[in-house]
Amino acid sequence: MCLAVIILTYNEELHIARAIESVRGVADEIVVIDSFSRDATVDIARSMGAVVLQNPFVNQAKQFQWGLDNAQITADWIMRLDADEVIEPALAAEIAARLPTLSTDVAAVNLKRKHIFMDRFIRHGGRYPLILTRIWRKGQGRVEDRWMDEHIMVWGGRTVGFDNPFSDHNLNDLTFFTDKHNKYATREAMDVLNHRYGLFASDVPLTKGASSLQASVKRYIKERIYNRMPFSVSTLGYFLYRYIVQLGFLDGREGLIYHFLQGYWYRFLVGAKILEFDMAIRDLPSVEEKRAKLVKLTGLKL
Repeated sequence: MCLAVIILTYNEELHIARAIESVRGVADEIVVIDSFSRDATVDIARSMGAVVLQNPFVNQAKQFQWGLDNAQITADWIMRLDADEVIEPALAAEIAARLPTLSTDVAAVNLKRKHIFMDRFIRHGGRYPLILTRIWRKGQGRVEDRWMDEHIMVWGGRTVGFDNPFSDHNLNDLTFFTDKHNKYATREAMDVLNHRYGLFASDVPLTKGASSLQASVKRYIKERIYNRMPFSVSTLGYFLYRYIVQLGFLDGREGLIYHFLQGYWYRFLVGAKILEFDMAIRDLPSVEEKRAKLVKLTGLKL
């Protein structure tokens, strides 16, 4: 059973060689979808045998789906891998051993992601394991069309899980981390406002049959409960739940920084941006005017 790995990149010269090297032993095809990087990303990827395609970036979901639609993939299975992620040797061995043995009624494989922050494995606060659908049969999966927190959606069979994890280990500094999450907050605000005002077409709801049970439950709680609460209350409650009830404090000093920034500051920023954008568009009479205003405010191609 052949496996193709698709990696999205933009200025990822710090990570791309590590990502490609981690899948060399299991991938028959490696495809990099690049958003016109200005550094050595493309040269590094090509020197390591990857096929590189370039396409203007709109968001993660549209870019990855463009890769699925345009890459000449011949493999039976497809894997999604971010440029700053690493398939560890134990998982590579498990993929090589188990993937060829899966019965024809299996459409996808869920993998466990572990997060490395400031060189520390974040074990607590509900951050491990994160169960994500990352491998699927060609022709039986697509990317959920969202601005943020998109998942792979599969059909035509059941999903199984592998035991060993892969790592999300970004090597950039905290300035990069906060800048990235500031941009994420704008994108997530778009999904919330779209749900509120119907600004653009929405994808079908995420279900446990189409993605991992963990992902579908989290999405349900976020949309049906969390997003309907005042963000000043929900963000603080979420952080305290993560840091105290889910034992985030056991992750030490690095864990405190991570859980505070990702579990409180980021969530608060999302809520604040939703409020800011909502105040700017709520009195506009038409969906078209609301959408145009958000394009002007955010620069996003809605």
